[in-house]
Amino acid sequence: MGVFSTIKDKIFGKAEPPKPAAPTMAPAGATAAAIAQAAGQAALAKAAAREVDVEAIMENIVKSKGIKLNWRVSIVDLMKALDMDSSLAARKELAAELNYTGTDPDGSAEKNIWLHKALMKKLAENGGKIPSDLLK
Repeated sequence: MGVFSTIKDKIFGKAEPPKPAAPTMAPAGATAAAIAQAAGQAALAKAAAREVDVEAIMENIVKSKGIKLNWRVSIVDLMKALDMDSSLAARKELAAELNYTGTDPDGSAEKNIWLHKALMKKLAENGGKIPSDLLK
């Protein structure tokens, strides 16, 4: 399991294995369009249910620790809030997972800022609700 997967699991919770769908039968006389519309609505409801409010979860985690951590800006503080290794080696691994291609030296402020933004974007791509100011 990589660093990103660990972060995602700590924020989103561990994913449960998918349960087989119960067979359903369309009501008698249902049109293909009505069946498709119902399936589309169910898919939208399922997607909405999966969206995770990352900001609320992180705020609760930080509050419960009783220490000041600036998770909104600092990749190191975000990892510390999640009780993770925030060492340079761990951040290098995360940078590799997020496809960092810049030339900033390891541990530089620029690279850490990039890491935080890339992480927020990746969390959003995976169903995380991220405030727009953290995606800029």
